Amino acid sequence: MVNPWLAMESGADPVERTRTVRRAHEEFVAGGPVAQPVRRVVADSWRRSASWHATLDGPAPIDLDEPELRAYRDAHPLARAMPVFRELLGSIAHDGAHVLAVCDPQGRMLWVEGHAGVRRHAERMNFVPGARWDERHAGTNAPGTALAADHAVQIFATEHYNKHVQQWTCAAAPLHDPRTGRLLGAVDITGGDHLASPHSLALVQATARAAEAHLAAYASSPEPPDPAAHLNALGRDEALLVTDGRTLRLGRRHSEIALLLARHPEGLTGDRLATLLYGEREVRPVTLRAEMSRLRRLTGPLLDSRPYRLTKTVRTDLDTVESALSAGDLAAALRGYRGPLLPLSEAPGVQRLRAVLDDRLRRAVLTRRDPDALRLWAATPWGDHDLQIWEALEATTPAATAPGASATTTRLRTAYGLTPPPLSPHTPSPTPPVAPPPPPPLLSATSVQRPRT
Repeated sequence: MVNPWLAMESGADPVERTRTVRRAHEEFVAGGPVAQPVRRVVADSWRRSASWHATLDGPAPIDLDEPELRAYRDAHPLARAMPVFRELLGSIAHDGAHVLAVCDPQGRMLWVEGHAGVRRHAERMNFVPGARWDERHAGTNAPGTALAADHAVQIFATEHYNKHVQQWTCAAAPLHDPRTGRLLGAVDITGGDHLASPHSLALVQATARAAEAHLAAYASSPEPPDPAAHLNALGRDEALLVTDGRTLRLGRRHSEIALLLARHPEGLTGDRLATLLYGEREVRPVTLRAEMSRLRRLTGPLLDSRPYRLTKTVRTDLDTVESALSAGDLAAALRGYRGPLLPLSEAPGVQRLRAVLDDRLRRAVLTRRDPDALRLWAATPWGDHDLQIWEALEATTPAATAPGASATTTRLRTAYGLTPPPLSPHTPSPTPPVAPPPPPPLLSATSVQRPRT
């Protein structure tokens, strides 16, 4: 299976890939759909970048001036990991072909190091300490997209949303607090096309893991563990469980079990849990017991039985989005929604939770008719073909601020075999031509009816 986080499969022609992705990028920014061979992670990032009106050809903005930057990064947790970054990536950063960069969770560059000549070249696009390189401000790029997807990723040449950056290739990995799982930032290496290889992605991933281990060992007086555990399952095929200062990446079946038990703190019998996991399929009881035994070895005392239950509160990102919706805070709900719940899961209990949340959030977006919320939803893979969303966006947004909405609405209605869309309130109604009155009918002598006397 091809790794979707790698920029190119083995044997691919980088020149041809650059050319075809450039064509796809030009079509997309002109208002068209994302075409092959653009990877899904890049297509999703382009849509987010467009929805946020990220710059297409300008430098990234400077967010921190020198005094602010110095004070901020000295106090930042990743300052403790800089020796690890320099030891593992510093040598290749100073070989004249790369730069090493470390940013915070908001995409603000804290350190940019490497050969002076390469750094001067990178400064032309404001790839400098203090600059903001999240997707909202700089478009698709490895550190910004790694933060958005919470996964290590390569971005190759014309995959960058900003044309000013398309001569570069980069690989980045997110970093987390080893005790709480909180996102701390990302580590990145940026250079030429030769970085589009499996080795650079593996290198930044290994560096991130080494830095997290270093931070865990550094903490001489660890904070008391959070009495609650946290489960992140939105937009993930494999959930992240943070408990007792540990971050565990669960397998798909264990992700489903942990989510279902978190939603049923009172516990579930084996039969009920099996129904939520397997539906009407015939599954021997020993199959579920084996899964529960393996999960217990991972989580320790968090899992209990008779009935199956979690021994302490486990908060989920699903809970966070639902709470925001209940409070009427649509912006917070959209910020917390990172994608469908365990999107590849076919467990009936998970499918039901996924469908209810997606429907509730979508209806809130349509009901509120807030242009920013509609634009954000339309820019996602699940909103890309949603005709109702695009029609609402066209109806509530002036054409100048959503130039592609009308074209997308027309394209979708044509694809679905529907009649032309109704006129937008921003579009003046054309004046229909006035037709001349029809001529009087010709009457023959035999057709004249004489009145009776």
